[in-house]
Parts: sequence; structure tokens; C-alpha cells
Amino acid sequence: MLAAALEVSRQTINAIEKGKFDPSLPLAFKVARLFEMSIEDIFKYEVTP
Repeated sequence: MLAAALEVSRQTINAIEKGKFDPSLPLAFKVARLFEMSIEDIFKYEVTP
């Protein structure tokens, strides 16, 4: 389970997926390491009007 691998709650994962929560930098690094990707490839910064 992704939440368990990242040591966060399922609600945290859900909020990140829905764009309601921006992960902390340490959490973003954990996600990137887990998926063997760069932070930039996983998290795209988008400006909303």
C-alpha cells in the first residue's frame, strides 16, 4: 500500500492525488525515491487562474 510505504495516512495520499494538499519536501523526496523518478517528473507545478 502506498500510504504505508510512505508512512502517511490514506487520507494524505487521497488529498495529494486530488490536488488538495501539496506534500512536504521530505515526503516529495520519499515519493520520488519510491517510484525511482525525479520530483519534477512526479509533481508538476501549475498556476491556476
